[in-house]
Amino acid sequence: MKAEEYSREQREIAGWQITVETYKLGDVYHCTIANVDPGARIARADGTTKEEAEQRAIEKATRYLGQTRKFPTPQG
Repeated sequence: MKAEEYSREQREIAGWQITVETYKLGDVYHCTIANVDPGARIARADGTTKEEAEQRAIEKATRYLGQTRKFPTPQG
C-alpha cells in the first residue's frame, strides 16, 4: 500500500511551532503532529476524511501543549 494525498504544513498551537503531516493509506487518513524543534511527535489521529483526522490530532496536541510549561532561555 502506498501513501496518497500527502500534505505537510507548519502552524502554531498554544505558543508552540508544530508540523502537521497528513496522508491517506487505503480508506483511512492519518495525521501526525510534531514539534518543529526538536521534532518530537506530540499527537496522532486517524479519520475517514483529512479534516476529521487533522481535527482529532489538533485537539490532542492542543490539550497536551496547553499543559506543557515553557522555561525562559538565557539570551546570549
